[in-house]
Amino acid sequence: MREVSVSHLQAKNDGYVRKIEEESGQKVSQCYQCGKCSGGCPMSFAMDYPPNQIMRMLQVGLLDEVLNSTTIWVCASCLTCSSRCPRGIDIAQVMDNLRILATKQGNTAKGKNALIFHDVFLNSVKNNGRLYELGLAMQVNLKTGNLLKDAELGLPMFLKGKLKLLPHKIKGTDEINKIFAAAKQMEAE
Repeated sequence: MREVSVSHLQAKNDGYVRKIEEESGQKVSQCYQCGKCSGGCPMSFAMDYPPNQIMRMLQVGLLDEVLNSTTIWVCASCLTCSSRCPRGIDIAQVMDNLRILATKQGNTAKGKNALIFHDVFLNSVKNNGRLYELGLAMQVNLKTGNLLKDAELGLPMFLKGKLKLLPHKIKGTDEINKIFAAAKQMEAE
C-alpha cells in the first residue's frame, strides 16, 4: 500500500467529486460507511473494492483508483445497495456516473468486456426491438475473443426451444429507433 496525502487528493479531485454529486444527484459525502450496501451486493465477490469502499475512496479524493477499479464495471445496477442505504444514497446511480466519467477519460480497460456486452445488447434491441439471445452470445464471444465460450450449452438450449436460430422482430421498430435517436441527441447535448 502506498502513502497518500489525503488533503492533496481531496483538493485535486474535489471538482470531480462535486461533478459526480451534481450529475448523479447523490451526496457521496453523506455516506457514513455502515456497509449495508456491500453486505447486500450480489456482485461484491467479483469486485476489487466493495461499494462502501468506493464511496469512501471518493470522499477522500482517490478518484483515479476508483475510475481504474473493476467495481464500477462489475456493478449490475440492481439497486440492492441503493435500497439498503439508510442515508437514501442511490449508489447504483453514482456507479453509473463513474462509468460515464471513466469512459470520457478513456479508463475503460477493465470494463472492455462490459462495454462490448452493452453495445451488442443495445444493437440487438435497436435492430429487432428485443433481444436476440443467440446473436448476443455469438457477437460477444466473437468481439471478446472467446469464440467457443459456453458453446456446449447451445445445443441443449436449442433442443429445448430456448434459443431461436433467427431473431424475432417486433412490430414498431421505428418507435424503438426514435427512442435511440432521442438518447443519442441527449448524449450530444
